[in-house]
Amino acid sequence: MVISAEPLIYGLIFIAVLALVQGIYLTVFGKSISLNNRVNRRLEMLEKGAGREQVLEQLRKEMSQHMKSKSIPLYAILADKAQKANIAFTPSQLIMVMGVLTVVAFFLLSFGTGASLPIRLIISIIMGVGAVFVWVNRTAKKRLAMMEEQLPDAVELMVRSLRVGHPFSAALQIVANEVPDPLGSEMGVISDEAAYGRDVGEALKHMAERMDMQDLRFLAVAVTIQQTSGGNLAEILDGLAKVVRSRFKLFRRVKAITAEAKWSGMFLSLFPILALVMINVIQPNYYDDVKETAAFIPACLVVAAFLVTNIFVMRMLVNIKV
Repeated sequence: MVISAEPLIYGLIFIAVLALVQGIYLTVFGKSISLNNRVNRRLEMLEKGAGREQVLEQLRKEMSQHMKSKSIPLYAILADKAQKANIAFTPSQLIMVMGVLTVVAFFLLSFGTGASLPIRLIISIIMGVGAVFVWVNRTAKKRLAMMEEQLPDAVELMVRSLRVGHPFSAALQIVANEVPDPLGSEMGVISDEAAYGRDVGEALKHMAERMDMQDLRFLAVAVTIQQTSGGNLAEILDGLAKVVRSRFKLFRRVKAITAEAKWSGMFLSLFPILALVMINVIQPNYYDDVKETAAFIPACLVVAAFLVTNIFVMRMLVNIKV
């Protein structure tokens, strides 16, 4: 019995390439770019001597550069996630990273496997592009989750500031100084934009649309309504903070209740694929008696269709909307 180690090598190479993306990012930008930095990136840039206008320009450039590059072929599928993740790499730098990772994956495949040249080229391209996509998607999800968790505390901080007599612009500045990233830098940008004359409600609405967060839309609407019709903004935001915190608790509770179902669905979707891989690893000649028959290829296509259908069906079954 001959056991092939190539599938395991492919997986290890992809993990190495994925780790290399994060390594390159931290090497270029340092720890200040990390999502959970206690001193938010905007304040750190200001402490290093950069001017307020220069910092605002840099942060706004990073926040919008990816959506402006959606016209680049194949980059459109990555632009939205890269914007939500606020990747500091420019689109050209991100494409360059894909190229570097593709080259690295090709050399690792050449060294660790005996695959033919066309196969190595195709797999290395898939690994280089796929590793960047997985990393950006994971970073975007983590960043949005952290913002959702920080938002109730930030709104309550605004409420306390308003109740002691500060104007809303000062409340925004306090949030920008006290709240860590990722929300701290975002609020700092809004505070700076308001200082240079932009409407606060419009800035909050733009941020909510860019992040695609419903709770931020509630905040933008509350501030806009108060600006146009008046009212006690502190009481409005206090009620909003309670609603957002209650929604967050509900989402966490639903996530805990449905965790078992989601893991079961993931296992049932991946198990057939893992079983096929293990059969080929443990017994490469398992299908030799039937693979020359006329029905083998149609049967493989039918099985592949069922596997793909199974993944989508299981995902719909466990995707519970709240």
